[in-house]
Amino acid sequence: MRVGLVCPYSFDVPGGVQAHVSDLAEVLLEQGHEVSVLAPVSEPDSASPEPLPPWLVSAGGAVPVSYNGSVARVSFGPVVGLRVRRWLAEGHFDVVHLHEPVTPSIALIAMLTAEAPLVATFHTASLRSRALQAALPLVRPGLEKLSARIAVSEDARRRVVEHLGGDAVVVPNGVSVDRYAAAPVRQEWRGRPGAPVLLFLGRFEEPRKGFGVLAQALPALRAAHPGLRVLVAGRGDPRVAHELAGDHAECLEMLGSVSEADKASLLASADLYVAPQTAGESFGIVLVEAMSAGTPVLASALPAFSRVLDGGTLGELVPVGDPAALAEAAAALLDDDERRRAVAAAASRAVRRYDWSVVAHQVLTVYETVLSGVHGTAAALGEPGGDPAAGRLLAQWRGAEVLP
Repeated sequence: MRVGLVCPYSFDVPGGVQAHVSDLAEVLLEQGHEVSVLAPVSEPDSASPEPLPPWLVSAGGAVPVSYNGSVARVSFGPVVGLRVRRWLAEGHFDVVHLHEPVTPSIALIAMLTAEAPLVATFHTASLRSRALQAALPLVRPGLEKLSARIAVSEDARRRVVEHLGGDAVVVPNGVSVDRYAAAPVRQEWRGRPGAPVLLFLGRFEEPRKGFGVLAQALPALRAAHPGLRVLVAGRGDPRVAHELAGDHAECLEMLGSVSEADKASLLASADLYVAPQTAGESFGIVLVEAMSAGTPVLASALPAFSRVLDGGTLGELVPVGDPAALAEAAAALLDDDERRRAVAAAASRAVRRYDWSVVAHQVLTVYETVLSGVHGTAAALGEPGGDPAAGRLLAQWRGAEVLP
């Protein structure tokens, strides 16, 4: 199968959608499919000679815009439009898979211009967007061209239903579970008696990522664990983190942006992964990565996080934006080695549902069902001898009347 994947956000900057598209491309290639990814990305130069992956096609450089409570690096304009059309024409794709197609970037252009069967994945769960509401009449003709819609979570699906019309089948984000499970522990990131290690990953300057909540929890946490170390990995100005932590900034270790390999080792090495986000999370892929690495998770009780952690059986949940509750729960977990081991073990078993071996099969089932039509073969319906996963997905579509 020839598959074209379109990512609206720049591959020059790490992000959840970019990682999802990259991993999906690699898995599909491993399974023998032909894959091309179109994304905003700067061409390598003499100062940064690292070549692009052979499956990645640049739509040109990106510009930062405020979008969905964050800053997104996207591409648009007449020249970009020509590049999108050329990529579509030269690709002769069986399926074009768009990610975040209503974001003002290349996925939107591809949705409006492509003639191949279109599948779209919606990643965000933000329900209120004035920009989206204003643009909806313009993008609706493109949305009507979609043969299938995927949402990465129930929260993302609700956004599709309430703001875009129609419905979507839920296929979660994928993780290479074994890669995180086998990540080497780094001694410099390990806790020791009297000096446990908490880990925070993300853009700590964005209020919705909740670093400010963690900073407010530090006085109580350090009172219970004076030797506490807090590793902070992610883009941003360290001075902002130090200002938020105030007198307790000395326990912070600012690591900046880290590679995927280092991120996996960080997760495998820490005593506790803390996710104090306050809003804007549709899934929680980093929770799944921590679970895969065998590290217990403490997270705010956002709906998306609660679903990933199975209501608290696969990790600890605390009220959103509550530093006192966060400090109390973290201190209790750090004092209870048995509880941390039990939670981590349960999570390590449950996380297999998110492995790319499972998720890629679900995505391929979407592609195959689109190409065969809803009224496909008995095998597609999961009848005797058929594929049960295909049957479940098709049943969801029929109930939602997504496909014609």
